[in-house]
Amino acid sequence: MTRYPEELRDIDIRPGFIDGPAGSAMVSFGRTKVLCTVMVEERVPQWLMKDGEPLHGWVTSTYNMLPGSGNTRIQRERRGAKGRTQEIERLIGRSLRTAVDLHLLGGRTLWVDCDVLQADGGTRTAAITGAWVALKIAVSNLMRQGLLTKDPVTRQIAAVSVGIVGGKNQLDLAYREDSEAEVDMNVIMDSDGNLVEIQATGEEHVFSREQFLELLDLAEKGIGRILKVQESAVAGS
Repeated sequence: MTRYPEELRDIDIRPGFIDGPAGSAMVSFGRTKVLCTVMVEERVPQWLMKDGEPLHGWVTSTYNMLPGSGNTRIQRERRGAKGRTQEIERLIGRSLRTAVDLHLLGGRTLWVDCDVLQADGGTRTAAITGAWVALKIAVSNLMRQGLLTKDPVTRQIAAVSVGIVGGKNQLDLAYREDSEAEVDMNVIMDSDGNLVEIQATGEEHVFSREQFLELLDLAEKGIGRILKVQESAVAGS
């Protein structure tokens, strides 16, 4: 079914989807489904230690596409993330760290794991969006337990894809749209409209500054609506 250029796919975020982690959320962007979980480790990487004391806390991430998440079986990466997977993991980690005051975390690490259950485009933007919800829930649980005295989550972030498909701007690309796009862009922003990161590529095409700004404006409108879905999810956790 054809969507309007400014229309998001159906978005659903289910907080507390599984009980074991400190925080969890299942996020769906259309047919794309990503399970985001946060586990707490009461230590930081060795490189963050100085004279036996942690310099600050840490937030890091993993990203995996399950074997049955695509139309053909996806091989598990058993010896560490490589290529695209590693790039997405670093993107998620960078994005989330902008939302957290690491000094308020104390000497602990928050492991954010994003597992793609079903892929139909926009897995990285869905992962970032759901991961923030899972992170916020995990931090709230740490505060309820008295392990944190002040909320280290300093801003709300969300992400969405935009692109030019068939010469027209389109928000929140599904796989078919992404595969046909002349321009593909992922945008991460906070709730104040500040940019966290932009990934923009001309797929064998070039694009103008004006087109770039149009896409950025379109992404901002979409993220504004996604932020409200996140807020509702956290309120319902």
